[in-house]
Amino acid sequence: MSHYFETGDGELVTREIRATIFDHDLELTTGRGVFSGARLDPGTAVLLREVDPPTSGHILDLGCGFGPIAVGLAVASPGVTVEAVDVNEKALELTRMNARRHGVDDRVTAGTSAEGPFDEIWSNPPIRIGKEALHELLLTWLPRLKPDGIAWLVVSKNLGGDSLARWLNDEGWPTEKIASAKGFRILRTSWGRE
Repeated sequence: MSHYFETGDGELVTREIRATIFDHDLELTTGRGVFSGARLDPGTAVLLREVDPPTSGHILDLGCGFGPIAVGLAVASPGVTVEAVDVNEKALELTRMNARRHGVDDRVTAGTSAEGPFDEIWSNPPIRIGKEALHELLLTWLPRLKPDGIAWLVVSKNLGGDSLARWLNDEGWPTEKIASAKGFRILRTSWGRE
C-alpha cells in the first residue's frame, strides 16, 4: 500500500519513458516514489487503449501519478481541461512537468484537491489502499460528476474489478464492464442519483 503515498526524502530522481497515448508518441518524465515510476502502468495502458478520449469537457484524473492520463487527454483533445489529483507531491510535480513539456499546462492543473463538477472522471484507482479506503475515495469523488457525467475506471480482475462493479451498482452508481484486456476490467460508471 505504501507506494501510493511515498514521496521519499530528498530531490526528485527522474527517468524518461516513451508511451503512445491516443495515437500520440509522448515522452514523459517519471521517477522514484510515484506509482509505476519506471513505466506506463499496464492497467493505465489498457484504459487509454480501450476508451476514446472525449473531444471536450472538464475531466478529473483521480490518482494521476506522473500524469499519463491527464497529459494524454489534453494532448489528444484540445477541447478538454483536466484537473489531476494525487496525494503524492512528487507525482503532482511530475504531472506539471509533463504538462509543460507537451504544451498543455494551460489546460492541466495538478493538486491535492479539485473543484468540479466534472464531465468525466478517469482513474486507475489505488486498489491496494484497501476496500474501505477505496470505497471512501470513490464516494468522495463520484458525486462531483455532472448529472450526465461518466467515470472510467480500470481495475485488475485479480484485485477485485468485478466485485467493485457490483459494489458501485449496489451503491446506486450504475456500472458496467465495457472491456477486458490483459487481466484488467474497464468499468463505466454513470450518475445514478435522484
